[in-house]
Amino acid sequence: MSTMSITPSITVTIGRQARLYHAFVTTAPAALDALSTMTLYAATLSDISGFAADPIHFDTTQARTPARLVLIDAVEFAWQRARYREGQHLLAAADPVLVGLNTLQHWLWQRLKATVASDAPTESVC
Repeated sequence: MSTMSITPSITVTIGRQARLYHAFVTTAPAALDALSTMTLYAATLSDISGFAADPIHFDTTQARTPARLVLIDAVEFAWQRARYREGQHLLAAADPVLVGLNTLQHWLWQRLKATVASDAPTESVC
């Protein structure tokens, strides 16, 4: 069974384009992400590791390592995985029970709302 088949996924359709995204836990910085990779949640490895399908073993020093729960476009997965591995960063499949479709939908909507709010022009008061 491949890693992709066991990861939680969500299909995003905008107009006539549909993309399939899979959820992963990573310690890679966002600078290594493909343009379509989206961070749903960021915290320390000790906080994020609970979302992984398989246990992640780490010591107390590694526990404070920045980590993220990300959505990776299925088309870009091989490239994204190679990029993370090149930097020797963790990439683990998310747990399909803890990070199911409802959770992915909720976090994706929250992420989209935050992006819209940060892009909105601000009014200055004179």
